[in-house]
Amino acid sequence: MSIAPDRTDIRHDWTPAEVGALFQMPFSDLVHQAQTVHRAHFDANQVQLSTLLNIKTGACPEDCAYCPQSVRYDTGLEREALMDLDEVLTQARAARQRGATRFCMGAAWRSPKDKDLATVCEMVQGVKALGLETCATLGMVSTEQAQTLKNAGLDYYNHNLDTSEAYYKEIITTRTYDDRLETLSAVRAAGMKVCCGGIIGMGESLEDRMQLLVTLANLPTHPESVPINQLVPVAGTPLADQAPPDVFEFVRTIAVARILMPRSFVRLSAGREDMSDEMQALCFLVGANSIFYGEKLLTTPNPQSDRDRVLFTRLGITPMQEDAKENGVAESTCCDTPSQLTGSA
Repeated sequence: MSIAPDRTDIRHDWTPAEVGALFQMPFSDLVHQAQTVHRAHFDANQVQLSTLLNIKTGACPEDCAYCPQSVRYDTGLEREALMDLDEVLTQARAARQRGATRFCMGAAWRSPKDKDLATVCEMVQGVKALGLETCATLGMVSTEQAQTLKNAGLDYYNHNLDTSEAYYKEIITTRTYDDRLETLSAVRAAGMKVCCGGIIGMGESLEDRMQLLVTLANLPTHPESVPINQLVPVAGTPLADQAPPDVFEFVRTIAVARILMPRSFVRLSAGREDMSDEMQALCFLVGANSIFYGEKLLTTPNPQSDRDRVLFTRLGITPMQEDAKENGVAESTCCDTPSQLTGSA
């Protein structure tokens, strides 16, 4: 199978058979294919940096099997109320100083109450005033709530599909797949950009990974940011003993995501703490061009900033700057997985 790296060749009609054929390609051929597509749309030696802050921790009523913030699981996580505005802005300034261009705020809610949404809107306005792009992951939002966030200046909204529709019920029972798709539709209708991806390593099959990417790639508009998370098993959750996915299977997922959604930023998201430098280098090679930057995601650890800087130097990678974002809809990436990172989306 050959896919021409034509910048106008953006498809929304991928079939499972076509995507399955990509997953089955010899590894070196798939790497070449993904690299060719990536270089047609991006500088292959630049990576966008985002920072993620948990602005409200724990007590989420959902039963997402991977999430330490669910009230249903005893993970030892301390519940914390919604942060004060000044504390959020202090964290945003620190993120900007470290080189992040986007600041992502996550809250462990099923869906936000209007009074809490008003506070989040103040946070969005304050972070934007610092010159950072803004992203939020707050759970399900209505059309009206999405419009409120857009009016406050929110750039991106993160809401992951997590896995395939068929496997979804094995991971979450407290909301449906259609609920997630409806939130994505509300975000699009409000005029915001979408950050949407999934989690690899939850016991799903290759077919489930394939179908997740088919669903994402066949949305009316591709998510501008596609976070691909590796499960971080957390003691006390149902997936605490889940074995990590095979390295090459994970890299293949990144590569296929790049081919299917050529102009989207593909974020190497949760799970990097357990990835070797070599594994991360392979992911960048096949088209990952965004990471979360900083020592902590929402509740799980992330590589130290110094480690990332050293790796970038070894690979000849430079952080993407705001003035370098000139690839059509691809403008940088967005926050990642509330699901894996917070359990709130």
